[in-house]
Amino acid sequence: MQPPRGGRGPSPASPVARVKDWVRSSPGTHIWLLVIGITSLVIASASEGLGQFLVHRTSSNIHELNEHPLPSLLISGFWIERPGSFVLYAVLFELVHANVERWLGSGRWLLTVGGAHIAATLASQELVLLAIEGHRLPRSMTHVVDIGVSYGLAAAAGVLTYRLRPPWRYGYLCGLLAFFAVPLLTGASFTDFGHAIALVMGFAAWPLTPAAAAGGRPEHDGPPTAPGGDRAQPPPDPEPDPGSRQER
Repeated sequence: MQPPRGGRGPSPASPVARVKDWVRSSPGTHIWLLVIGITSLVIASASEGLGQFLVHRTSSNIHELNEHPLPSLLISGFWIERPGSFVLYAVLFELVHANVERWLGSGRWLLTVGGAHIAATLASQELVLLAIEGHRLPRSMTHVVDIGVSYGLAAAAGVLTYRLRPPWRYGYLCGLLAFFAVPLLTGASFTDFGHAIALVMGFAAWPLTPAAAAGGRPEHDGPPTAPGGDRAQPPPDPEPDPGSRQER
C-alpha cells in the first residue's frame, strides 16, 4: 500500500490558456481589433493614391453620409488613418474595451460604444456642416477624412469609471476629463467635439452597468442585494440542539 501523497492544488493555467480565456470573455473587442488589423495592413500595403481613396471612401464625412449613410457610419469604425498607430490602439483595446466588455457583457458593451460612435459622428459632422454654412470652414470639409475608433474608445473609457473603486476612480476620472477637456477648450476641432459627446455617453451608460443593478455599490463592495433590490440577508444559522441553548 502506497503512502498518501501530499495534497497539491491544481496547477495554474498556462499562459496560452489564460490568453484564450481572456479572448473568449471579450469576443467583440478582439473581433473588432482583428478587423482593424486587417484594414491597417490593407492601407499600409496600398499605394499612396489607393490609400487616400480608401480612407476617403470609408469616411463618415458629410459627403459620404449623404450618399451612403448606413455603410459609412458602420465602416468608418473599422479603419484607422495611420497604420503605425495599430499597436497603441491594440493596447488601449485590451485595457479599456476588453475590461468593459467583460464587465457589461458583449451586448451592453456594443450598445454603449456603437451608440456613442454613431451619435458622436453625426453630431460632429453636423457641427462641420453648420460651420461651412456659416462660412467659417471651406466647403471642401464635406470630404474631410473622418474614420477611426476613438469615439467608441472614449465612450468605453467613460463607462469604465464606474468599474474602478475609490480612490482610484477619482484619479482616473480627473485624468480622463483633463485628457478630453483640454483640446476641447483650446482650439477644438470637430473630432474633439465628437470625443466629448462620446465620453458623456459613456458616463450616461451607468444604468447598463452591474453596479447600477446592484443598487449603486461597486462590485464586491458590501453585501449583495436580493433580486428586488433589498439587501440580501445571510442564511439563518442551523437550529441548535435544545440542550445546548444558552440564555443571554
